[in-house]
Amino acid sequence: MNTRLLKNTLTAIGLLLLIAQKDYAQQITLEDIFDRNIFSPETVRGINWMNDGQYYTSQVHDDTSYYEHILKYDITSGNVVDTLVNGANLMLKDEPVALTFMDYALSPDEQKVLLATELEPIYRRSTKAYYYLYDIANNTFEPLAAGDKQSYATFSPDGSKVAFVRDNNLFIVTLADMSVKQVTQSGQKNKIINGSTDWVYEEEFGFAQAFYWSPKSDKLAFLTFDESAVKEYDMQWWGGLYPTEDKFKYPKAGEQNSVVGVSVYQLAKDKTTTMDIGKEKDMYLPRVQWTQDDNVLSVIRLNRLQNQMELLHANASTGQTTTILTEKSKTYVDIEFNDNLTYLKNGKQFIHSNEEDGYKHLYLYDMQGNLIRQITQGNWEVSSFLGIDEQKGLLYYLSTEVTPLQRQLYTINIQGKKKQRLTRQAGTYDANFSPDFRYYIQYYGASQQPLRISLHQAPSGKQVRMIEDNKALQQNLASYNLGKKEFFTFTTDDQVQLNGYMIKPADFDSTKQYPVLMYVYGGPGSQTVTDDWISQREAWFYFLAQKGYIVASIDNRGTGGRGKDFRQVTYANLGKYEVQDQIAGAKYLGSLPYIDQKRVGIWGWSYGGYMTLLSLLMGNDVFTMGVAVAPVTNWRFYDTVYTERYLQTPQLNAEGYDNYSPINHAAKLEGDLLLIHGTGDDNVHFQNSIEMVDALVAEGKQFESFYYPNRNHGIYGGNTRMHLFNMITDFVLKKL
Repeated sequence: MNTRLLKNTLTAIGLLLLIAQKDYAQQITLEDIFDRNIFSPETVRGINWMNDGQYYTSQVHDDTSYYEHILKYDITSGNVVDTLVNGANLMLKDEPVALTFMDYALSPDEQKVLLATELEPIYRRSTKAYYYLYDIANNTFEPLAAGDKQSYATFSPDGSKVAFVRDNNLFIVTLADMSVKQVTQSGQKNKIINGSTDWVYEEEFGFAQAFYWSPKSDKLAFLTFDESAVKEYDMQWWGGLYPTEDKFKYPKAGEQNSVVGVSVYQLAKDKTTTMDIGKEKDMYLPRVQWTQDDNVLSVIRLNRLQNQMELLHANASTGQTTTILTEKSKTYVDIEFNDNLTYLKNGKQFIHSNEEDGYKHLYLYDMQGNLIRQITQGNWEVSSFLGIDEQKGLLYYLSTEVTPLQRQLYTINIQGKKKQRLTRQAGTYDANFSPDFRYYIQYYGASQQPLRISLHQAPSGKQVRMIEDNKALQQNLASYNLGKKEFFTFTTDDQVQLNGYMIKPADFDSTKQYPVLMYVYGGPGSQTVTDDWISQREAWFYFLAQKGYIVASIDNRGTGGRGKDFRQVTYANLGKYEVQDQIAGAKYLGSLPYIDQKRVGIWGWSYGGYMTLLSLLMGNDVFTMGVAVAPVTNWRFYDTVYTERYLQTPQLNAEGYDNYSPINHAAKLEGDLLLIHGTGDDNVHFQNSIEMVDALVAEGKQFESFYYPNRNHGIYGGNTRMHLFNMITDFVLKKL
């Protein structure tokens, strides 16, 4: 055989092998994604640092005995050095089973443990449970308190007491004799709440527990919500001969909010003092914490329109308050972007973040509110402040300095100098620091890199050990025929540069034309275009790419990571610029030679469902189909805190509410629409989809809809997710 013939033969064999490899590559199934979770990386959860920073604890389930244990680990080796709670010691009296706990907390002296059993979710963050107190030295346990379930049981800083909430009232247990003191008496369902938040605070300000131990454990601050005037939302629960109903207070845009106050209970005097937070009742108290001074309580006050935020220091004994800082905006002050208030242990200074220069940065103040210096600065954002090592004077934070698509870890000294980037690879990082800031656990992922978890020294960043590298996941995924996430930018006709990504089929052929499905969220401060590992929804995008679709996502104006002006341009006109950008994105994609501009679809969930509807209606010459899951269809139906932050009240800005609410554009529907909602959605009420259906019917528009009985905003439980994405997949395959 001559050389040329041999070469041609080998080339042909190589091509046949490649074709065979392609043909025999595993294909992703919906079961892989939603039942077997093959894209989900192994992670490390429940790392609870111990006081000395050398050890941590974690809850471990024994698959053989079915006991729950709390184990103590050496952080540098990862080895178990002690068993703090042995599930075999939790045998219940007169029952042949052991206590099963779902959460736990160590006392400050690490001698006792609170065990939460029969944990029951209420809304997104609120829970209640039966709590037990476990004594490590004696291997004994007992109920924290008799009676119904409790919420948010929390040790005092000295470990001598535990506070909790039950039936909207606040209680304190003295552990020496297990006596229970009821601090408040006024709690009543749908009227008065003490020590925990109402629905809208929990959802939009991000916390449910609303009581706070003072540094010396001699005082307990707490919020009280009078929601008597707040209107009720009536949600039906299906099942049984007759449906039952759940009525809860939900303040819709422009309607009455709870009246909120903050008080301090002094244990020794058995006395409660109300803090003076001003005469205006129609406002918010989104953050409360103690300073290093046991008699000075820190309270953030936010006006109803959320364009003025004030930091108050309250005298816990007298209730007198002093305004320390005031921040005003022509648009809004977002508490999430100003949520790094940290009082230094020296008792003389605090760190706070704001967007005064157009980007979120860290600032140092004295206790009178005088600015000492700006610590970080530049045309990028501090996305997360991770803490300060006061001994070394070093701050740690994540930022968008490299690109808004990534989160990199940095350190800088308190003088705002000697900034160092501790992470180097492209992607998304997070870190969990030990209390003494000697070590941190680093979490890293990228679009082509499953989560990697490693232990590092601080401040050098030197890796001590790899905790989880997810190599098995990488090897498993290598057997699948996957495409890759590709990032891109384009410029709109308004000369705005937008970031996006697309996932192409693994066998992509640039000479062919493909349909494209756009995924959108698009809400204020959000981001879908990030260099991070695959979420469950993105795994479904790879499944669609396998079916011959290109999936793309674009971060419109109003999204995060690019500074205040880019995010707040949507103020008073939610939907206007966001939809313009999604339509521009669809046109850009349609201009690419390998995309069929007549087959462009869009889908999204929650705010993304809202964006899907509005884009499909206002961009009816561009989008041919859409799937809207749990969408807002009229901003008048949504809650006060979120909606008024971005739109003011309906009374002040009726056009902003009505011009870009999908129900007012129902007549424009041309493409195929699938509308999905859970009837038990306490967040974006089922009412939104009911009203949308009514508007579409009135206009004689045909569409498809599906409703999941009793499912909440997440639409999950049992076989629900599998059913949901089977249905969406079928719709996409038929209509796009």
